[in-house]
Amino acid sequence: MGECGASEDVNSNVLIARSTGDAQLDKAVWQWLSWDKNQKTKEQIESLLQNGKHKELRDRLCCRLTFGTAGLRSAMGAGFCYINDLTVIQSTQGIYKYLERCFSDFKQRGFVVGYDTRGQVTSNCSSKKLAKLTAAVLLAKDVPVYFFSTYVPTPFVPYAVQQLNAVAGVMITASHNRKEDNGYKVYWENGAQITSPHDKEIIKCIEECVEPWNGSWNENLVDTSPLREDPLKKICDCYMEDLKKICYHRELNMQTNLKFVHTSFHGVGHDYVQLAFKAFGFQPPIPVPEQKDPDPDFSTVKCPNPEEGESVLELSLRLAEKENARVVVATDPDADRLAVAEQQENGCWKVFTGNELAALFGWWMFSCWKENCSEDADVKNVYMLATTVSSKILRAIALKEGFHFEETLPGFKWIGSRVKDLLDNGKEVLFAFEESIGFMCGTSVLDKDGVSAAVVIAEMATYLEGKNLTLAQKLIEIYETYGYHISKTSYFLCYDPPTIKRIFEKLRNFDGSQSYPDFCGIYNILHVRDITTGYDSSQPNKKSVLPVSKSSQMITFTFQNGCVATLRTSGTEPKIKYYAEMCALPEQSDRGVLEEELQKLIEALIENFLEPDKNGLVWRSA
Repeated sequence: MGECGASEDVNSNVLIARSTGDAQLDKAVWQWLSWDKNQKTKEQIESLLQNGKHKELRDRLCCRLTFGTAGLRSAMGAGFCYINDLTVIQSTQGIYKYLERCFSDFKQRGFVVGYDTRGQVTSNCSSKKLAKLTAAVLLAKDVPVYFFSTYVPTPFVPYAVQQLNAVAGVMITASHNRKEDNGYKVYWENGAQITSPHDKEIIKCIEECVEPWNGSWNENLVDTSPLREDPLKKICDCYMEDLKKICYHRELNMQTNLKFVHTSFHGVGHDYVQLAFKAFGFQPPIPVPEQKDPDPDFSTVKCPNPEEGESVLELSLRLAEKENARVVVATDPDADRLAVAEQQENGCWKVFTGNELAALFGWWMFSCWKENCSEDADVKNVYMLATTVSSKILRAIALKEGFHFEETLPGFKWIGSRVKDLLDNGKEVLFAFEESIGFMCGTSVLDKDGVSAAVVIAEMATYLEGKNLTLAQKLIEIYETYGYHISKTSYFLCYDPPTIKRIFEKLRNFDGSQSYPDFCGIYNILHVRDITTGYDSSQPNKKSVLPVSKSSQMITFTFQNGCVATLRTSGTEPKIKYYAEMCALPEQSDRGVLEEELQKLIEALIENFLEPDKNGLVWRSA
């Protein structure tokens, strides 16, 4: 294994006596029991071995973690395809080898490490412990490490990478995933999540270096090494100061009687959202007491994802009614995403979708730019971005107002990288988003950021109240000005990868070999784009403009009636997602007719292309 030395001695006679009869599996078991120093995860593998659970051993030990849309993400527990002490050490060793190759000044510039508040007692695994091991690998190799002394929002890591001129950074988080999961998110020196080819090269380096080095297990190094620095105060202060660049109505904020409720979903957000509101001149938002403090069990919600809507926002909505607060802001557990709800005149709550919030943010950020830009500012130098499965509303605003709109592949890593390119070429980027409630207001952080988004929406609501408008009323005005964009996003659960593959292969061979469907039920399909294969029927050369992404499934259908629908697999969960949007012109203002047409098309899409009953798919609502 080259320089990868330093294993414990294991009684080989015991291992041979427990042979599984599969040489590959025997080797993987031997490696795990030799290398893992976490007693709980070691015992999990020993127990499976003793009980002859060879299939589960194979599932856990004979495949590796790979980079998805949000880095490495999996359940916590024993095994090379799970998140645990050993796989985090291996991943960091691979990153060390790769960065050493890429940066001659790696040991001068250093590396940032942050973490959320997740944990699992049965595996003796927590985000903080995994972060300490990440730091230990690097400190043992004389790399300076900026290690946050407490949990931070995910956006603080990319922000710190840029502020501190570090070569890269890692955030230990699984964001809004279920409580059993954790993850390892890698940021490059540009402050954006890594994309290809870095991810593939890092995986190669990990595979070259799987055995823990001397010092890699020494998690106490963060407390003793002179190379460790705590960036918390500096980064928090700078972040809050930078936030003021997108504050346009401080006087109004200071005077408003509007009250806000904030829930941090048992995660990291509370302290940082309080500080952000203070930076904008607001009174602090009212916290939901049961959800204010970190809780790795997320004990008051069935799932810690604010995107699930009213069912998971129950506590915050009831508190808001009691406190007479009209607007609720909810950050997910690592505070990089934002959900918003507003009480309507009839007393009911409207929980905005990510696409609806993007329409509001897009209008707001452009209006503020227009009011505050210099006389010689050129609107043609201004950009907004969205992922390709998100609403096209920014495109409609851009066409009418004269700025540029661009699309990227799904995942904020693509947005971050593209924004950096645009900034380096002298362009001005005001806003970017993905429909799964991920928003980037301004360019201080080149990733989605729920902390800044929360305070921007509060300022927007305050400004609109002065005009006797609610957020919901302004949204209708935006749609009437730029055209209704009515979208629906949902998903099916599918735990069988071959079934997922079969569904997408059928779409690629619908009426015989290599032919995509021309119709979906009664609906005529104008164009098909397949990001997995790189095909796009709308292009003269039939090649997709967006990069090919062979590691995931994704097909987009453009219909004659103005609807755009995408089917894709999730990069982080066992889901087939669908995204459908009716893009109408401003003169088509009958929302009811558009909604009905969209619903019928979605039903046809599910029935003809996904066939849930035949394929054993589990509906989201179930």
